[in-house]
Amino acid sequence: MESVSLTPQRVPTDAHAQEQQLIVWLRNAGSVLIGFSGGVDSTYLACVAVDTLGRDNVLAVVGRSASYPESQWDTARTVANQFGIPLLEVNTDELNDPRYAANPINRCYFCKTELWSVLTPIARERGLSIVVDGSNADDMGDYRPGARAAREHGVRSPLAELSIPKDAIRSLSAARGIPTWSQPSSPCLSSRLPYHTPVTPERLRRVERAEAALRALGIVGDLRVRAHDDLARVELAAAELDRWLAPAESKVLRAAIVGAGFARVSIDLRGFRSGSLNVLEGVVSA
Repeated sequence: MESVSLTPQRVPTDAHAQEQQLIVWLRNAGSVLIGFSGGVDSTYLACVAVDTLGRDNVLAVVGRSASYPESQWDTARTVANQFGIPLLEVNTDELNDPRYAANPINRCYFCKTELWSVLTPIARERGLSIVVDGSNADDMGDYRPGARAAREHGVRSPLAELSIPKDAIRSLSAARGIPTWSQPSSPCLSSRLPYHTPVTPERLRRVERAEAALRALGIVGDLRVRAHDDLARVELAAAELDRWLAPAESKVLRAAIVGAGFARVSIDLRGFRSGSLNVLEGVVSA
């Protein structure tokens, strides 16, 4: 994901036009259940859906598991309350699927299969016409095995279908006063583990503690703690990297990571790279 400026940009004219297309899309749908994470995309989609269709025709559902960061749930709940988004929390059980826990390169397929198998029956029970997610146009160029699971369950992606990119979603969110407009991307905690390293609750909790410790130090922007056994490889946004490479600050950072349960710490000199484990595995090119 791109690093995010702290100053919202003027909304491009074509982004306004795309939002109008989204409104028409939602009106044609009539009612929607949204796979909701509290991230930039699903929050924007949920806000537009509530404005367009009304609360009675929208339900945002969060799938909770050990791979879902607690901080993300706090954000999801806060923004839902702020914008009147009906919110439901359900438990998902992907960690007990041995295919997911083995952490193959298509791990996300098994995660999303579990999620949509839980959410689509809820939509039917509540009479909601379509299940949607927040995938955007930029996502279509990345390796996303979870998209296959969405297609198999009839889940639609209106932001992607209407070719609305991430930068437009951020600008439109800022214009609506949605606080997540500048929020860094935060995929599931399992994405911090190299492929074929088994996904366990203990490994996920250690990563979550480490990232929370770094946020507590005041680190902002894009951040990942990649877990390579007992080594934490820390990726920071370019704007933060020089500061935390300085000897005194580096010592503080390392102490925070060790306190979270890692034995060794490495600050990646290349900085934050979305999907860097995909590059290491050869799933995508650098």
